Formats: sequence, C-alpha cells, structure tokens
Amino acid sequence: MFEVVIGLEVHVQLNTKTKLFCSCPTSFNHKQNTNTCPTCLALPGALPVLNKEVLQKAVMLGTAIGATVNRTSYFDRKSYFYPDSPSAYQITQFYTPVIQNGSLDIELEDSSKKTIRIGFAHIEADAGKNIHDGDISKVDLNRAGTPLLEIVTQPDMRSSDEAISYLKKLHSIIRYLDIGDANMQEGSFRVDVNVSIRPKGDEKLYTRVEIKNINSFKFIQKAIELEVTRQSEAWEDGIYNDEICQETRLFDQIKQETRSMRGKEEAADYRYFPEPDLLKAVVTDKMLELYSKIPELPDAKRARFVNDYGMNEYNAAVITSSIEMANFFEEMMQEGISAKNATTWLTVELQSRLKGDINITNSPVDAQKLGLLVKRIEDQTISGRAAKEVLDKLMQENLDVDGVIDALGLKQVTDTGAIEAMCDDIIATNPDKVEQYKGGKDKLFGFFVGQVMKASKGSANPQAVNELLKTKLS
Repeated sequence: MFEVVIGLEVHVQLNTKTKLFCSCPTSFNHKQNTNTCPTCLALPGALPVLNKEVLQKAVMLGTAIGATVNRTSYFDRKSYFYPDSPSAYQITQFYTPVIQNGSLDIELEDSSKKTIRIGFAHIEADAGKNIHDGDISKVDLNRAGTPLLEIVTQPDMRSSDEAISYLKKLHSIIRYLDIGDANMQEGSFRVDVNVSIRPKGDEKLYTRVEIKNINSFKFIQKAIELEVTRQSEAWEDGIYNDEICQETRLFDQIKQETRSMRGKEEAADYRYFPEPDLLKAVVTDKMLELYSKIPELPDAKRARFVNDYGMNEYNAAVITSSIEMANFFEEMMQEGISAKNATTWLTVELQSRLKGDINITNSPVDAQKLGLLVKRIEDQTISGRAAKEVLDKLMQENLDVDGVIDALGLKQVTDTGAIEAMCDDIIATNPDKVEQYKGGKDKLFGFFVGQVMKASKGSANPQAVNELLKTKLS
C-alpha cells in the first residue's frame, strides 16, 4: 500500500489596476501588445518601480492565513528563456519572500480538521502569453508584468480530496479578501500540483512530479488520481526508478492522462541572484496596521451564521462557501424572513434556475426580490407551489413580485368560509371515497386535499384545507 504526498503551488493574479512594476493597465480586453511600455517590454534603460498596492494585498493574505509578514523583503531574478518573457528572466522573491509560515485548516470527510502548512507566499511578475496558430506561434505581452502571488504549501496533503478541499478554501479566502477575482478559466488562479508516492509508514520523500497550470478543480482532482495510478503501477512493476523522474507534466483532459513536458529544473538551473534594479520592500508599522485590516473570512462568517441565524453547520458552510452567496443571503434576510426558508429558496430553487452564463452575481432575480418572495410565502399571501411559478416568471422578466402575484391570480384564499364550501362540495361529490376513507383507507386523505387544491386552482391555503378536511372527514 502507498501513501500519496501532495504539495501545491497556486499563482493568484492580483486585481490591481496597473502592473507590478509599471503603470500599464492590467486589463486584457485590448488588442494584443497594446498594454505595454518600455518597462514591461524590458527595453534597455527602463527601470521597475514597485506597485505599493501589491504589497498591501500580500499583507492581507498573510494576515488571513496567520503567517509571518517579513517587514523587509527583497526581489530576485529568476533566469529562464521563453518567448513570452522579453527580459529572459522573471522578477520574483526567492531568498526573502514577503510572507512565510502560514496555514489553512481544511475539513475532512469525517468532519475532522487538518492543518495544511503554507511555507511561503511571494510576489512575482507574470509572463506574457503564447498563442499557437497552426505552424505559427505568436506572443502577446499584454499580460507581461501583471502582479502575481505564488502561494506554496508544504507536502501535507495525502489525497486528491484533501488537495481540492485546500484549494477551495484558499480560493474562497482570495475572493473574500477581494485581492483577486480567482477566475480559473481565465488563468487568474493557476495551480501546479506536486505529486509523489511512498510506502505507507515510510517518512522519506521520493521523486516528485509537477503537473502544471490546471484550470478547474475537477481536472486537478483527476490529474492527481491519474498520476498516483501511474506512479503506483511503475512501483509495483519494478520500473519506478526508470519511469518516474523529476519532471514537469501536463494534464490532457481529452486523453485523460498526464504527459511529459520537460525535465524539472532545480533552483540552481534558474541562477537566482538579487534584483539590482529594485529597492528592498519595507512594510512599516503604519502600513502593517493599515494593511492587516481584513474583512470577515469564511470560517468566521460560518460561525456567525450558525450563532445568529440558528443555521446548521452544513447549510452555513454552503452559504458561506462564496462571498457572493453569503452577501446575497444576508440581503435576503433584511426582509425579516426565516433563515431556513431563505436557505432553501437560495440554494435549491434559485440555484436550479441559474443556467449557462447566468450565476448568482448576474441573476435576473436579485436578493431583495427573492427575499420578498419568501416573505410572501411566510405571510401566507401565496403558497410555496405558487411561489415557484412566480420565480419562473421573474427569471424571464424584470417585474415586481407583488405585481406578478396579482397578475397570475396566485393569492392564497385564506377565507375559511370559501375553503369550507369547497371541502363540502368535494366530500358531497365523492361519497364512495368518503366511505372508503372512514373504513380505514387513510391514504385517501391526500385525494381530498388534492381535489380541493385543484378546485381552488392552487390558491387555497393548504394548512386551512388540511384542518377543515380532517374535521369534516372525522
């Protein structure tokens, strides 16, 4: 039996307006190679100047993960030769990163917690983008110089599930801090996975393989599982030392395999040396006090929801898994509704209607409307069944909740006299069913309820219908 050893490197693109060392915009919705200047093109004589906002966002992350913020950090040059790097080196932090020795707690399947150590997080400049067009490769340098935070864990994860749990927690924190949009499809939350195996009980670290730039949680999990299988089979077949080498691999989602890209470089191969064109980055007392002020994070919000709203742990975890969902929920609660109904209508009814590119942030039904709809159920203006019809209409057109209720004639009949008359009519027209019910066929009660609701076109108050039928049929 083998034990899996996993470490993760996450590159988070920071949401600054300008690049790391120049004033070029970080927007990529422009024509190729237009968001560039002599600095990010590495032209001779152009000197970098640190974007102070990047330092602020790094300190915020360090605070969130309980890390040490180095009051003085330095930049280094990492040499490599790729077409998307005009300088033939990357400015990064190798010897003294800004953040060191943090951690995140993840929840395992048995509800226990595990601490994942984060060795360091450092600031670095992104490269450009290679565009392959048939036999021709082009380079777009709009992205060159965009600020990144690389967050590197210790090899503490022992399964793909643990890795995904950590990544989802980190992703959520990035969004809560609002230091990056963490959009995996657009490459602003890129994950490199380091995977190795060892016999259970062995403490030695064996050859690790790096899988680069995987852009979805689903693919990350699959890539890990495929790589573990490949390494395990090589070990069992006695060819581990021949087949498994320290290298960089890619995940082919179509062929469902990991494939070799190149040999993995060691630190010496990059020829790191101190960046001569940049001053040291200093975090003063005043900066630390200011930058350490961070918003309520997922774990704290989850605990507050359990305490303030009486939610169970599971629902609180679902609602607080994203800042957008949590904010939507709290805005719904301003309508004075119950947390239980708010949770159901947000996580089940609304979410099931969000298709394709429609999500919680651009939903045609906003939090105020959904909260009011739930309120109309709770004040018995409409039934839950009718509310679904109203929600469907609101998803199609930008209308007022009460206006749709009136237009569709969905207001509940709460007049007991009118409901009683309908009950009497149904009982009178079904004497055989009444006799069978009184003879012990209790399941027929649902038939009578259904007939009354049908007669009222779903507008009768179900609670009143049930109470009146029970009295009359007994």
